Amino acid sequence: MAEEDDSSKTEEPTPKKLAKAREKGQLAMSQEIKSWLILLGSAIFLFMMAPSMMKDIRVTLVPFISSPHAIPFDFPHLRLMFSNLFLELLIILGPLFGVLVILAIFSSVGQTGLVFSPKKIDFDITKLSPIKGVKKMVSMRSLLEFAKGIFKLSLVAAVGLFLVVPLLDDVAIIPSLDLVQSLERMHELAVLLMVGTVSVMTVIAVLDLFYQKFAHLKEMRMTKQEVKDEQKQSEGDPQIKARIRRLRMERAQRRMMAAIPEADVVITNPTHYAVALEYKIEVMPAPKMVAKGIDTLALRIREVAEANDVPVVENPPLARALYAAVELDEEIPEEHYMAVAEVIGYVMRLKGELQGE
Repeated sequence: MAEEDDSSKTEEPTPKKLAKAREKGQLAMSQEIKSWLILLGSAIFLFMMAPSMMKDIRVTLVPFISSPHAIPFDFPHLRLMFSNLFLELLIILGPLFGVLVILAIFSSVGQTGLVFSPKKIDFDITKLSPIKGVKKMVSMRSLLEFAKGIFKLSLVAAVGLFLVVPLLDDVAIIPSLDLVQSLERMHELAVLLMVGTVSVMTVIAVLDLFYQKFAHLKEMRMTKQEVKDEQKQSEGDPQIKARIRRLRMERAQRRMMAAIPEADVVITNPTHYAVALEYKIEVMPAPKMVAKGIDTLALRIREVAEANDVPVVENPPLARALYAAVELDEEIPEEHYMAVAEVIGYVMRLKGELQGE
């Protein structure tokens, strides 16, 4: 059943699913990048600071090596001595530990950004299931991670041996050197091994980063039905949207029909287009569109206008132009002032003639 589900997930994950996965803490995270960055930062730090640190460590340890007979062996003195020794070594190595902590945090934030995911730490009783634990341990991804770990260790070990074997003679004479020379030689060997290890880890980290991103996107893939369901949730049911759109149109039409009796003129095509304009010269800077429609709606606008003694003027070019350029409750643009003024002037003259009779 799981194989069927995986085979049916043919669609790339949507931004919404990726965002939900991010909220749950499901992210493409490469542990190899963390290891590489910590290793690289440690190597750079040690390369720059190791001589100074070694000098401080040597100064700290010289009394124990040069004159061990002077060390008191009663418990209070030993406790005080080791407490001071631990504190001094902590001060010397503290900057290195601080760098490691900062690099560990930066390696995570640099890959995923700042992510706060309370769901990641929520208690889930199902996680305590031994069966699910065993299934997780023997899953394909866990087996791949195990194989990758073995391969990484083998590769690093092989590179380490390749670098160290030619230097075994030098390692053998280290005990015969004094403390300063021994530390310096060990530092050189450590730097050489670090360079080789970092080089190998760089290749492994880059490959693992691409693999983790690929595996994450593959895991997040969706079935076609999941994509449809998400679109329906995001955009709403098409039938409900159509009904809402129809209700809005009906309300707009009722509002238009109620505004027509207050209009000053209706300009028609004569039958395909109709627009109703209102212009109260005392309060309006320009005529305003209060209703418009085509075909059946245009006929209704004309019928309501005639029933309420609103003048109807036929001007096909102007009717079409106003219908296309002006929305409801908007003032007409300046380029139509002249044509509309002629129509309104004609209507006013017509009303004056009727009043004169």
